[in-house]
Amino acid sequence: MKCGLLGRKLGHSYSPQIHGMLGDYSYTLFEKEPEQLASFLKDGDFACINVTIPYKKDVIPYLDELSPAARKIGSVNTIVRRADGTLYGHNSDYFGFVSLVRHSGIVVDEKKVLVLGSGGTSNMVVTALKDLGAIPVVISRSGENNYDNLHLHADASVIVNATPVGMYPNTGVSPIDLNRFPKLEGVLDVIYNPAKTKLLLDAEALGIPHENGLWMLVAQAKEASEYFTEKKLPDSCIGKIHHILSCQMKNIVLIGMPGCGKSTVGSLLAEKLGRSFVDADDEIIQMAGKSIPEIFAQDGEEVFRKWETEVLDNCGKQSGLVIATGGGCVTRMHNYPALHQNGNIVWLKRCLSLLPTEGRPLSQTSCLEEMYTVRKPMYEAFADIRVENTGSPEQTADEILSQLEGLS
Repeated sequence: MKCGLLGRKLGHSYSPQIHGMLGDYSYTLFEKEPEQLASFLKDGDFACINVTIPYKKDVIPYLDELSPAARKIGSVNTIVRRADGTLYGHNSDYFGFVSLVRHSGIVVDEKKVLVLGSGGTSNMVVTALKDLGAIPVVISRSGENNYDNLHLHADASVIVNATPVGMYPNTGVSPIDLNRFPKLEGVLDVIYNPAKTKLLLDAEALGIPHENGLWMLVAQAKEASEYFTEKKLPDSCIGKIHHILSCQMKNIVLIGMPGCGKSTVGSLLAEKLGRSFVDADDEIIQMAGKSIPEIFAQDGEEVFRKWETEVLDNCGKQSGLVIATGGGCVTRMHNYPALHQNGNIVWLKRCLSLLPTEGRPLSQTSCLEEMYTVRKPMYEAFADIRVENTGSPEQTADEILSQLEGLS
């Protein structure tokens, strides 16, 4: 059975991997321009497909029948070609979002919920929230309730982001300031890349329960697969696939004093996991066209830190990397959200007497004990886990993997 995903610009999609774990069928990415839509739906070589932006509404005129959920929401993300050749449209995003709400533990019943955005995803979210007993209010750019009169909704209990604001590659921006909502009890974001958008990072900093859209992505695929195969799947498969994807997508970021072994251990971790390894210092050297001692001598530390931040911004928004940072990256707080948004941060610790100083400008000109005293609270603030690099690199890498497994 030939299945797949229909969209305009699909880029890297996790859907083939998810469906590969859900059922025994092929899953292809179908990138089509608007003028190709009609002929593809009529004569395309597929048995069942998922539909993503911008075609969730555009496909409806070509379908012969809609499920109650699809009619209610007014958009379709699952199409099944029936035995007689007719096309049946369904919306499994509804199931995915309801599953996300329940998984998050955030209570929406009888709560005022702000839904950011007024597109197709927003329509689905509003429908699901009403069915869950919530009181949704749509916030749009120009509607009755908009971003200029958010003060009218300071009593909101939950916020759901149904816009693409903050999505990869345009990370680090948020549609709203959460400090304006003192009664906030939960934040949901349908975006899953990065794992923590600026909106979710802000919620985390304020201690507000939050969840990204990865669970929703897997849950909607599970229900779509059931429509494809006409076979019921256990809900437990959602959690299993979510765990696998979450671990694969997270970067492993190594921080620590210069010379503590980040590059050696990082390259070994990448080899063990079949991941790409990025050494931030090497990236800076390539960008500058000169060695790090030359950068410090000719341009100064501030220029080096500026380039370092640019490199970490770029690396941190990507997925599935092992990243070795420079020892002083923690001295710029801006680097924390860049690395934390998609990564687990590992503080690699080593006895100061064992740290080499050759080729390390600050280590050669500063007292290591004084440097460590200043940086220690910064490492602690950045780190998700702490690992002593006292044994072999292999032992240290294995200890990191063991502790990371405990995080998930």
